[in-house]
Amino acid sequence: MCQLLGMNCNTPTDICFSFTGFQARGGLTDHHRDGWGIAFYDGNGVRIFLDAQATIDSPIAALVRHYPIRSKNVIAHIRKATRGAIGLENTHPFQRELWGRYWIFAHNGHLRDFAPDFDGSFLPVGATDSERAFCYILQSLRMQFPQGEPDADSLYQALRALAGELGAYGEFNFLLADGLRLYAHCASRLAYIVRQAPFGVAHLKDQDLSVDFKEVTTPDDRVAVIATIPLTDDEPWQQIDRGTLLAFKDGQAVHYDDMKTGAGCEPGCSLEAVA
Repeated sequence: MCQLLGMNCNTPTDICFSFTGFQARGGLTDHHRDGWGIAFYDGNGVRIFLDAQATIDSPIAALVRHYPIRSKNVIAHIRKATRGAIGLENTHPFQRELWGRYWIFAHNGHLRDFAPDFDGSFLPVGATDSERAFCYILQSLRMQFPQGEPDADSLYQALRALAGELGAYGEFNFLLADGLRLYAHCASRLAYIVRQAPFGVAHLKDQDLSVDFKEVTTPDDRVAVIATIPLTDDEPWQQIDRGTLLAFKDGQAVHYDDMKTGAGCEPGCSLEAVA
């Protein structure tokens, strides 16, 4: 099983602590050694680091682990190859432009016999079912909203329908970001935590490392971290229900099905969180 990691914040934040635990899963505490990648949004731009080496052996991963790149949206992936050779062209996350913004996508799972027709607007470069799914999602959004970007609710409903459609082909856990929001879809396993005041101490599962977030945050900071398997062993991670698509903005998660009633909100969140 590939490993996913995402971060969404209300203020630019580094991911060094979480990535330290995540990096260990690429060859130290788990057997995923077929490449890795991470994408950081920086304003309207994106910094992407990709490497076909295992994270535990990668000098680029060591750089990311120790260099505090600050971002409000981050997506990372450790690959266990099932489709496509080991190489940069098949390494997640993938990047494309739609509606004048960069979109980033990473997938965990396997889609069987997924061979969509493409109209040329978005084409896969590598041989993975994941990149095909990403191109199909963006092509479908472009066709469904020919006048341009829709409102947040309409976009969520379209993405949820596409997640269900592609999920019929197999396991479809994914993280998707457009620079404004980060979407997380759980097909089998995905969890998240929202860190906000009062902050406490957290200890990684995969490395003997702790951090006291009170020492590195302000009372107004809020950070959501999403991972295939919880990264810490002393925090209340929430498992995302199977078949659920969550949208994150400003470090808050809202299930759009509950927006009109106000149910399903995180403590301290508001319905405007994903508007």
